[in-house]
Amino acid sequence: MSFIASRLIHWHHNHGRHHLPWKRNRDPYAIWLSEIMLQQTQVNTVIPYYTRFMQVFPAIASLAQAPLDDVLALWSGLGYYSRARNLHLAAQKIEQNHHGQFPATRTDIQQLPGIGRSTAAAIAVFAFGQREAILDGNVKRIFARFFGISGYPGEMKIQNHLWEKAEESLPIDHSNDAIETYTQALMDLGATVCTRHTPRCESCPLRSQCVAFQEQLTDQLPTAKPRKALPQKETVFLLLLQQQKLLLQKRATSGIWGALWCPPEIATGVDATDYCQHHLGIQVKQQPIELPALDHQFTHFKLRIHPRLLHVVSDSRITEPESIWINPADALEQGIPAPVRKLLKQNFLSDNQTTRI
Repeated sequence: MSFIASRLIHWHHNHGRHHLPWKRNRDPYAIWLSEIMLQQTQVNTVIPYYTRFMQVFPAIASLAQAPLDDVLALWSGLGYYSRARNLHLAAQKIEQNHHGQFPATRTDIQQLPGIGRSTAAAIAVFAFGQREAILDGNVKRIFARFFGISGYPGEMKIQNHLWEKAEESLPIDHSNDAIETYTQALMDLGATVCTRHTPRCESCPLRSQCVAFQEQLTDQLPTAKPRKALPQKETVFLLLLQQQKLLLQKRATSGIWGALWCPPEIATGVDATDYCQHHLGIQVKQQPIELPALDHQFTHFKLRIHPRLLHVVSDSRITEPESIWINPADALEQGIPAPVRKLLKQNFLSDNQTTRI
């Protein structure tokens, strides 16, 4: 067994995280859901979402049969909504192409929407005990430091090198749950000890042979992504209020916040009153009231949202299925992106979630 595997397996028995709710069985559906939710999201944030999701959709069939709106509503606030859309689509494909049975090999799992090599490997390990290597962000950091591998891990050359090390470090004998213990130990070490900032090297079972620790390079490895300024974009959200209800529209499936509910959106140079009249067929009382702008950052750009409050004069009869008039408090139960949730709470809801405008 490799030095890394033997040390981590021993370390995990006393120092690993044994309380995680998805570690109680080998249900591939539960493990798959947890792995998808944990992408780009911390464990403490995921646990309540995971618990609620499993209560509402306890099996692949129930998820596959559910309306996408219901799935997105449960996901609302967790971010990276393409994960939820892919999860829903993958459940349908499992029902259609695999007779409702979760595929049992890493290569087959990887064919499902939204599942890459590392996630597929983790599912194969935890659900089926297969000997597969993982390489998520935490594991890249561990291997870059342990082996002293410089260069940004997102570059193909560096990533391939890290995959080689991940394969080499696997326990040879994966009986007696060794592969599951080793894989979970890697995840736990990256989350609790070999952290991005101020790693706890004094508690690390690998420090005696860790290049970064021995050569005092932990603050330099892994090599950071080359920095470049994020572009700034601006948009306007129209908060149309009619009899204490707001107009929300479902966005297109593709693009940011795909299939989520948002207020009507216009470019910053567009006249809001004119847009309401000629594009939405809505008469408003006066010029829009400018509310405080809200900043939101995506991976590739920054977005400044300018909310404009408009009171509707006519009794609007918009009947398109992609548009709804809804109480702001009830909107919080829909699939809405985090900045819309924040706008509603700041501008329409008091602490007990009653409308105040």
